Amino acid sequence: MTANTKPELRDKNTFKPGVSGVPDLLRSAVVYGPNAGGKSNLVQAMQFMQEFVLFSAKESQEGERIDLQPFLFNEQGSGMPCEFEVLFIQDKVRYQYGFAATRERVTEEWLLAYPEGRPQRWFERSFDPKTQKEAWTFGAKFTGPKKLWQEATRNNALFLSTGVQLNSDQLKPVFSWFQRLQVIEHGALLHPGFSVKQCEDQKEREKILSFMNAADLSIADIKVETRVFAEEDLPDDMPPDIRKEFREEMSGKKLFRVKFLHPVQKTDTLVWLPIEEESDGTRKLFAYAGPWLDLLSEGRVLFVDELDNSLHSQIIRFLLGLLHSSETNSKNGQVVFTSHDTSILDQQLLRRDQVWFVEKDEQNATNLYPLSDFSPRKGEALQKGYLQGRYGALPYIGKVGVHGV
Repeated sequence: MTANTKPELRDKNTFKPGVSGVPDLLRSAVVYGPNAGGKSNLVQAMQFMQEFVLFSAKESQEGERIDLQPFLFNEQGSGMPCEFEVLFIQDKVRYQYGFAATRERVTEEWLLAYPEGRPQRWFERSFDPKTQKEAWTFGAKFTGPKKLWQEATRNNALFLSTGVQLNSDQLKPVFSWFQRLQVIEHGALLHPGFSVKQCEDQKEREKILSFMNAADLSIADIKVETRVFAEEDLPDDMPPDIRKEFREEMSGKKLFRVKFLHPVQKTDTLVWLPIEEESDGTRKLFAYAGPWLDLLSEGRVLFVDELDNSLHSQIIRFLLGLLHSSETNSKNGQVVFTSHDTSILDQQLLRRDQVWFVEKDEQNATNLYPLSDFSPRKGEALQKGYLQGRYGALPYIGKVGVHGV
């Protein structure tokens, strides 16, 4: 997400982070590639890293396996550690945090901070499989009852998570960055719950209504009806044991029903339409409305898999337009998204350093590489070049033998 020195769309698509030693950053980046090329794995890796940081210290017990998926196409098997690292800025300080883990335990973990522009190694842990011992190192700038936090950290949990749980003030900004991160996986239902909750407040509902009408959906109003869950809401043919489980889980919880008010053309009539009867595109745009407005107002980082799914390319253009504006994105929120929609490449929406590709090698490993590796000319027809295979990352289409009867 670092910008190069090219001047194209600099005022819109880049911003200055205001941190010593950090170059201009990008507001968005898109990743293209074939089906099964590894795009979703990039997003899933971020989601795993986020969830492991947030929950490893409090939602697992000693001896429980870590829910990660190792790279299986490896001669040494699935026992090799998976490594994750992210560099980010929180509260005007640059951090570099990472860890490595197998399904059994954390094998490495480290944190560097740059509060004055120079690196400070706050902590590092490393497990030696030969001696079965763990080595710990703490920097002089890292304060607090470090020995207590170290002893409280389980093999299958992160020191970062444990330290925050035990009230380390220094680690809270690092933990906060992962709390503020948003990840939307492909295949996981994009639930409108956040947008629905926002609509309970009149001002927020008006913002969402304006957001959707800006995409030319002609919705006059949004209504959210609420009621308490009743057993009658469950299907009649649900098995008794599952019915009992759902009844206990949902008891006392609120159910929401969203309706959109539409004007009837050339009349004064208005019709309320339940969200279930709206198009996939309208439902998805409503689901995005809350998170997208939130990332703009709060300056969050968002990872989205297949942003274009059920959305027209003009809607993608609209969403990116909000992001690429210092007026609507004054807090400098960022989005990394995967897509199959190549039309946005030639709409002067993206700088050349905002475009990335994924492609698998002979070992079935995914390689992530930037468009800038190919030194495309300014104004080059990127969509045409990509579809012609100039940048790789295209599916291989073989011949299929079809025999008639």
